[in-house]
Amino acid sequence: MRTVNVQLQTSIHDSFRVRQVAGMFDLPVRPTAGILFGAEILDESDDWQIGLIVGPSGSGKTSIARAAFGSRVYQPADWPTDKAVIDCLGDHPIKQITRTLTAVGFSSPPSWVKPYGVLSTGEKFRCDLARALLGSCAAPSTLFPPLPSGEGRRPALPPKMTVFDEFTSVVDRTVARIGSAAISKAIRIGLVETRFVAVTCHYDVLRWLQPDWVLDMSGPSLCRGRLRRPPIVLEIRRVSRALWPRFARHHYLTGMLHRSSQCFAGFVEGQPAAFTAVLPFPHPIRPGWREHRTVCLPDFQGVGIGTALSEFIASLFIATGKPYFSTTSHPAMIHHRTKSELWKMIRKPGMTARSGVTSAATTGMSQTNSRGRNTAGFEYVGPPRTKDARKFGIV
Repeated sequence: MRTVNVQLQTSIHDSFRVRQVAGMFDLPVRPTAGILFGAEILDESDDWQIGLIVGPSGSGKTSIARAAFGSRVYQPADWPTDKAVIDCLGDHPIKQITRTLTAVGFSSPPSWVKPYGVLSTGEKFRCDLARALLGSCAAPSTLFPPLPSGEGRRPALPPKMTVFDEFTSVVDRTVARIGSAAISKAIRIGLVETRFVAVTCHYDVLRWLQPDWVLDMSGPSLCRGRLRRPPIVLEIRRVSRALWPRFARHHYLTGMLHRSSQCFAGFVEGQPAAFTAVLPFPHPIRPGWREHRTVCLPDFQGVGIGTALSEFIASLFIATGKPYFSTTSHPAMIHHRTKSELWKMIRKPGMTARSGVTSAATTGMSQTNSRGRNTAGFEYVGPPRTKDARKFGIV
């Protein structure tokens, strides 16, 4: 633990109106005005992953962050108007860029190829967060000067660090909470390898970000210990195809929805959050069901809502005694299902020459095939939810 002291000072320019205000409120007129304050903060040699500096406006959050972390405080820059988001995230491999975008809850490939300026406020926030994480830097080596010969090894440098000021300040509070949970999850599981410090005036993100330490500048006071994240309650309903247009533009395939699909949606606090559609799978040997579309709205991405809905719906349909299949090209979905005990990979990621659907032209399902895309095939092998399947009218 260390103490960070900050002294802010500014010049006072004398004028007639300045002297008027000084006389009205009995203020002393001096050439300069300043303030000195300090706070205790965890040292970088301590064991932590996520920190939070919070407090009301004017409490010194940004000043303390800059004094404590220097150049590692993310400095926003303008985004080009004539380039896709994925072309504005530095000289990194495309897999690292897409993994980082997914980690911050921006898992919509159709939006990745758009310019930053046309995105929603929530999507822009996540793009800024991804840019900050991709540009995070390691602590300077001057923290540990070279040791004289024969005196052992110099300690390893602390991990990379990202300090993000005005965290969630420009987004609504639903986006703020879900976005906080998304970045916390990504860092905890190692999807993003960095320490993260959020600086904000919003106390409502505390339990969702689950920081290892909190510096509250209203005191100031430093507290350690992670709070439990509030549960996300997902209400799942059978819905009509009329709800699909709200989700269509966020799906990485065509926005078309097959006329024979059975549709379901997940709602968070009454708001539509995710959508799944299911089709019959007319295989000559193992006829069953096929996941047709699953998409989660950007404001709710990054915390597993789409995955939870997909797996719940799969568990309903296997209660019919028939298999349930899914083909996907989404990297995050493939990664999850490869490690999940609920899914069995039946085809490794690769290009497909055929959709796997018998006589697509004659069954009217040609629009659902995966021809020409890098996809992986899975079968749901988790337990059936027979009781819930009856409630939804599936069995």
